Amino acid sequence: MITPLRALVRKDIRLFFTDRRAVIMGFIAPIAIASFFGFIFGNNSDSGSNSPLAVLYVDQDAGTISNAILADLQKQKPLSVKVSTVDAAREAVRKGSATVAIVVPKNFGTEAGRAFFGPEKKPEIEVLYDPSHTAEQSMVQGMLSGSVMEVVSREMFGGQTGQTLVKQSLDELDGNSSATLRNLLESVKQWNDSQGGGSVLRRGITMPYTVNPEAVTARTGTPYNGYAHSFAGMSVQFILFMGVEVGIGMLLQRERGLWKRLRAAPLSRSLLLGSRALSAAITSMMILLVVFGFARVVFHVRIEGSVAGFLGICVAFSLMTASFGLLIAGLGKTAEATRGLAILATLMLVMLGGAWVPAFLFPKWLQTLTMFIPTRWAMDGLDAMTWRGLGLSAALQPIGLLLLSSAIFTGLAISRFRWEPEG
Repeated sequence: MITPLRALVRKDIRLFFTDRRAVIMGFIAPIAIASFFGFIFGNNSDSGSNSPLAVLYVDQDAGTISNAILADLQKQKPLSVKVSTVDAAREAVRKGSATVAIVVPKNFGTEAGRAFFGPEKKPEIEVLYDPSHTAEQSMVQGMLSGSVMEVVSREMFGGQTGQTLVKQSLDELDGNSSATLRNLLESVKQWNDSQGGGSVLRRGITMPYTVNPEAVTARTGTPYNGYAHSFAGMSVQFILFMGVEVGIGMLLQRERGLWKRLRAAPLSRSLLLGSRALSAAITSMMILLVVFGFARVVFHVRIEGSVAGFLGICVAFSLMTASFGLLIAGLGKTAEATRGLAILATLMLVMLGGAWVPAFLFPKWLQTLTMFIPTRWAMDGLDAMTWRGLGLSAALQPIGLLLLSSAIFTGLAISRFRWEPEG
């Protein structure tokens, strides 16, 4: 009983290790994917490879305090802060080229100084942010709070502007008690005693400004719909898997001798591959339209940008998927040996394209690398035409690069096409 059992187990294990697809999906795929996610979300801050967040700073005050806040934010390693204007900053956030924009209003320094000790009206800093980056917006807002408190308090207790504002504020509270006002800078307790526990200082030192966060989408007042990016990512993933099945199906047909029989018919290589590519592209296009149609009806995902641009990106991505399937058929030797590699390649395209993990979380060097990944342009293009609400011009580059990828894949597939399996 033990001997037959041992033989059967040994046979199954040997079959497993002779199956290249099983080995790839059983060992290599989980290692590669786990390494990828661990690298992205792991503690690699000490390496200095993380890409800083793009933040724009609009200074409408141009005073001592606002300039000092800018200087302090520019020292923060997680941020890449550049000066901009209101209109340019809003457009950059809308297009996704900046994560957050900080707008400091006129007279901010004076009003923040007055509000630091008393119940004066607090100036309002406007924070424009990409609604797909809410975690980053919260981080930037927290760092902004720290910078403002540090700069304003430092100026109030030591700067020339602060000294003037403190005197003015204290004079307004008690115009005849200049000695007591001077003592306030030495002892808060003496000041509280001299005022008899007045209502003003019982409040303590408060945040000298307020924040008005605004999610920048296609139109002012239009809420961000996170389903748009989710449906784009899952569409890209599963349409690519459909392309894999097209390629594997062609390999199976070749193994069964179908291609050899077709060779006897008046069918050229280009006609055969072209027919398969066209049918796969039409199927991909139908999937995209149905998926986004469902998202429109059920989750109210709208094409806020150019409809022509959206359709162009769908067509270009469908052609790219079809050519990807042809490439699999052209490069593959057998269906079984090719399937595992094709699935692994598809998963990498999906991950690097930002369908699972937003590309802005990648290290800077990896973000640069993904610019050569066609799925990255498909994702960026679909986002631009849906919730970002950009025009046709924003779709031209993704369309062009997807078509270029399709042409490269098709050329490689035709050059490697074989009527019969290697043998």
